[in-house]
Amino acid sequence: MAAGTWTFPNAARTSLLDGSFDLDTDTFKIALYTSDWSAASATTYTTTNEVATAYGYTQGGITINQLALSGTTTVTVDNSVSIVWTASGGSIVARYAAIYENGGKFLCYCLLDSSPADVTVTTGNTLTITMNASGIFTLA
Repeated sequence: MAAGTWTFPNAARTSLLDGSFDLDTDTFKIALYTSDWSAASATTYTTTNEVATAYGYTQGGITINQLALSGTTTVTVDNSVSIVWTASGGSIVARYAAIYENGGKFLCYCLLDSSPADVTVTTGNTLTITMNASGIFTLA
């Protein structure tokens, strides 16, 4: 299974351009969502259609290491630490991962399986999200 690329809702593009997001100082989190989530129209973090707190997942997701900015003419935004959930006592089932500003707006989301299909992680196994070696996104 291969995850899809990070997608930026229109509201996130505006927030990047108007300075609402401070990528190198704001706290960002990554959360998991079910197939019922309307990813394309999502603007602000909500628990609606987020994977329920159970089996090794806690609603709200995991705080991401500080996003790193590198480059001058071309700027890459990256997170160097993989995000990991370990299923325990049952399966974690998710379709999307979403990065959002703590307490606020979505930055981007991706399909966990580009088919698209749900990803099921059974007890004792891990769901690991490792950012692409080229970063989450690049502004040129």
